[in-house]
Amino acid sequence: MDVVMGYLDTYVFDGVYNQAAALTSTTPLPRDSLLRQSLSLFVFIYAYIVAFYFGTAGLSYRFIYDKKQESHPKFLPRQKLLEMACASRALPTITLMTVPWIMGQLHGYSMVYKEWSKFGYVYLGVSAVMFILFTDFCIYWVHRLEHHPLVYANCHKLHHKWIVCTPYASHAFHPVDGYLQSLPYHMAVFIFPMHEYVYLALFAFVNVWS
Repeated sequence: MDVVMGYLDTYVFDGVYNQAAALTSTTPLPRDSLLRQSLSLFVFIYAYIVAFYFGTAGLSYRFIYDKKQESHPKFLPRQKLLEMACASRALPTITLMTVPWIMGQLHGYSMVYKEWSKFGYVYLGVSAVMFILFTDFCIYWVHRLEHHPLVYANCHKLHHKWIVCTPYASHAFHPVDGYLQSLPYHMAVFIFPMHEYVYLALFAFVNVWS
C-alpha cells in the first residue's frame, strides 16, 4: 500500500494539501503526519471501493447476470436500487474502520515485503493459496457466528433481505457485518508474509469474487 500512497501523494495529495494550506494560511501537513495519512487513506480507500463496487457489479449485471431472476416472486420492488442504496450507506463506515489496518501496514507492523526473492519465488504462489484458504476459512466462521441469535437480528439479517440477489447485493449489508467479513483480508498479512504486489492483486481479486 505504501507504493500506491507514494504515487497518490506525488500526483494528487501533495497538491491538495498544499492548496488547502494556502487557502487557510497554514503549514501543509507533511507526508509523515498521522492525520494526513489517515485522511488520505480514507479518501483513497473509499474512492477505490465505490468505483470497484459500482464498476464490477455494473459489468456483472450488464453482461453476466440473468435478468430473468428479476421476475422471481421474491425479487423485491426496486431491489437493485435498494441494494445500491444499502451498500452506499455501509461503505463509508466500513472504510473508516478499515483505515487502522492499512495504517498498520504503512508503518511496518504487517509482514508485507518488497523483495520478490525474499522467501523464494515458489512462496509467491504458496502465499497466494494460503491467503485464499485462510480468508475463506475465517469468513466461513464469521458468517456462522453472525447467524447466532444474539448477532443475527442486529447485524446480519439485512444481508439476507436480498433473497434473489443481483450483483449489487455483494456489498449491501450492515456496516459492521461488512467490516467483520472483510477482517480476514486485512489480518492475513499480519499472520504470514506476502509480497506487496501479490497482496494487492489478491485484494482486488477477492473484491471481484464478492
